[in-house]
Amino acid sequence: MLRAVVTQSGGHVTGVQLVNADVSVLPAAAGEATAAESTGPNPIAPETKELAWGAGSFLVLLVVMRVFLFPRLKKAMDQRYANIRADIEGADAVKAAARSDVADYEKALAAVRAEAAAKVDAARVKLDAERAEKLREVNTRIATRRSEAEAQAEAARTAARGQISAAVTTVATTATTIAVGKTPDASVVKRAVDAVMEGATR
Repeated sequence: MLRAVVTQSGGHVTGVQLVNADVSVLPAAAGEATAAESTGPNPIAPETKELAWGAGSFLVLLVVMRVFLFPRLKKAMDQRYANIRADIEGADAVKAAARSDVADYEKALAAVRAEAAAKVDAARVKLDAERAEKLREVNTRIATRRSEAEAQAEAARTAARGQISAAVTTVATTATTIAVGKTPDASVVKRAVDAVMEGATR
């Protein structure tokens, strides 16, 4: 058993030593070391009991860690890894589904555009055909009306020519009768008037 030995000098404590209880302590003069001071244990060196308690605590902690804590920690880490892996696989599946949806959308959009272009082309062809048909009808009506107008104009010219020829024949017959004093032959006057009018029209 350890015992504390206190050294005093002049009423003041000059040192404290730990010694075994069975070692006798002799008073010493100031500045001299006692036998207990020279044979006392090292206060820094651990005892066997302390080493045993430390090793036992370490072994208990190691067993607790190996049996209880480490399996739970490993299970939690495995579960977290599985959750992360599942989240990554789910994200990959969502990404693949999104890409598939985008591809389907682009395909449907291309089909709609092609259908719209086909409808526009068909409408353009139909409009061109209808316009050509309307133009043919209009041109036919214009040609018909032109022919009718030309026929009417020709008939009017023919009628006017006959009236003018009759009037000129009458005037020529009257003028010849006055100038010669004799009525000329009507057929001769008519042939002469027709010849003059034909030459004038040319």
